[in-house]
Amino acid sequence: MRTDDASSPAAPPSDATTARVGVIGLGSMGLPMAEHLLRARGGLTVHSRTRKQEIVDAGARWAETPRELAAACDAVLVMLPDLPQLEPLPEGPDGLLAGAERLLLMIGSTSSPVAVRALAERLDAASAGRVRVVDCPVSGGDTGARAGTLSIMAGGEADDVALAAALLAPCGRVRHLGPLGAGEVTKACNQMIVGATMMAIADATVLAERSGIAPADLFDAIEGGYAGSTLLSDKRGRLETDDVAPGGIAAYMLKDLGFAREVADATHTAAALLPRLHAMYDELVAAGLGDDDLAVAKRFVEGR
Repeated sequence: MRTDDASSPAAPPSDATTARVGVIGLGSMGLPMAEHLLRARGGLTVHSRTRKQEIVDAGARWAETPRELAAACDAVLVMLPDLPQLEPLPEGPDGLLAGAERLLLMIGSTSSPVAVRALAERLDAASAGRVRVVDCPVSGGDTGARAGTLSIMAGGEADDVALAAALLAPCGRVRHLGPLGAGEVTKACNQMIVGATMMAIADATVLAERSGIAPADLFDAIEGGYAGSTLLSDKRGRLETDDVAPGGIAAYMLKDLGFAREVADATHTAAALLPRLHAMYDELVAAGLGDDDLAVAKRFVEGR
């Protein structure tokens, strides 16, 4: 492991123009975000469980280990499903800490704010302050990831978030919500609204169909009114054709609503809808629909 003077001040690793950037996780969200970063910066180092040859062919450098990635980067965006997939990566001779000098770790996963803060404390202690953490979960789905129009919700120290915002600008708009963990709290609130809206759209679509109204006609009628939403515009094609090929995976909503319940408990909030909403997605996953796109909520309602 590299060592630094423990008395040197903790600081963001570089400015946005010279920072060397990497990405861990090249799934339905991480890959298009990596593609935007590569085009914008002209260079990128990537690491994932499965090698994605298309981004290597586009000019990205493939890192075989987290250590190799950290050694080549000043800032790393993590787009893994949750912290359990990230937590083993800093440790060991091939881990991030073994390769990092000063590193800004940008956690784009939707995760527990409590667990993000705990991970940041461990990394800070293990690296003598060389590894900084920003939480920056995203919203907008794979459609927004491909378009570069994601809403990115950030928590952390002001200088760290400012650097993250500049680096992630090709992927969407970054808003600083507060200290570390604030991005995850905001994403939990976001997911409460998305989960409730998706289930309401599913209910309404099935109700309309069984009343003889085609989903396309229903959506045309309501999109311009209060019931219209970005989610409806994004999912209407899938609902009209019953396309549930994995995009925004439904099981992740159950996970995210669990984080929302954690926040509700921590803030002594007796949320009115959240417990019922969590139960609905628990039922959906138990019905074997969790690996499909969130639009599978329509099939779930049809089968109840």
